[in-house]
Amino acid sequence: MDEVRELVTTFLAHTKVRFVPPTDAEAAALDKVLLRAWEDARAQWPGVVLPARPFVLHLAERLPEASPQSPIAPLLARLSLAELYLTCACLQGLASAQEAFERNYLARLPEKLRGLKQPDAIIDDVCQITRVKLLVATPGSAPRIGDYSGRGALLSWVLVTAGRIATRLRAAEKPAPEQDAEALLAALPGQGLDPELDVMKRRHHAELRQALREAASTLSADERHLLRLHFVDHLSTYELASLFRVNQSTISRWLKSARQRVYEETRSRLKARLGLSTLGFKSFLAFVDSQLDLSISQLLEDQGTEAPPAGTPPEDG
Repeated sequence: MDEVRELVTTFLAHTKVRFVPPTDAEAAALDKVLLRAWEDARAQWPGVVLPARPFVLHLAERLPEASPQSPIAPLLARLSLAELYLTCACLQGLASAQEAFERNYLARLPEKLRGLKQPDAIIDDVCQITRVKLLVATPGSAPRIGDYSGRGALLSWVLVTAGRIATRLRAAEKPAPEQDAEALLAALPGQGLDPELDVMKRRHHAELRQALREAASTLSADERHLLRLHFVDHLSTYELASLFRVNQSTISRWLKSARQRVYEETRSRLKARLGLSTLGFKSFLAFVDSQLDLSISQLLEDQGTEAPPAGTPPEDG
């Protein structure tokens, strides 16, 4: 019971509103409300064991705005407490909670997305990306399932999240080689690194774009898919590793291999196409090479290796 007696203190210390300090009687009543909320929510997910304190802290951070004099119990009643219990447990990294979330929410997405007239061609990608975005932590942020406020049904919130991802995927649809070429061009740093090379880049922009477009077309469908997830859908190497169920170093190696192939193919096409002096071509090529290498060094970590499982992008070389 020691943990339970601390619930009111924990709760009031983490609400956005600085409520008027409760009397002893009010504190005792709030303690019972918080304890009952925890017990009822836990009963909804019998396989998910989450202590009371992190749950109460999670509730406090998501309590609706109110005046400092407002009674707290009605504010809690406006929240979907059982679903906040599950999302809190997911944030805590409990495998049982993530399995329950997969089974009760993510597994229902394909049917719901089809009901919203989303094309079958993208539904699988949408479901995979939604899972990663909601359940996978990155070095800079917690899993986005923590954004669920409890004000409404969790399934509806997940469906809205998936719908936004589907909208982005559909907006990005274009012929794959073109898309990959544009993504690689966008990865090059901006102007100002070297005035002479800036002029050369502008002068031969069309040739570079066409060469990249043709080079990207030599990639396999799996390699283009991987590049698209990384550059268009902005999945990090951490998220991709979870999606493809490999470690981050393998994802980094696959990305580096695909981009290196694009560079090699681009170089051969530029050499055949540009009427530059040998020195001029080498300067322009060094520019392209250095910028691609810079992007790789910023985005990827080239560490160990491991064989990719079936159905994932093949390694090159």
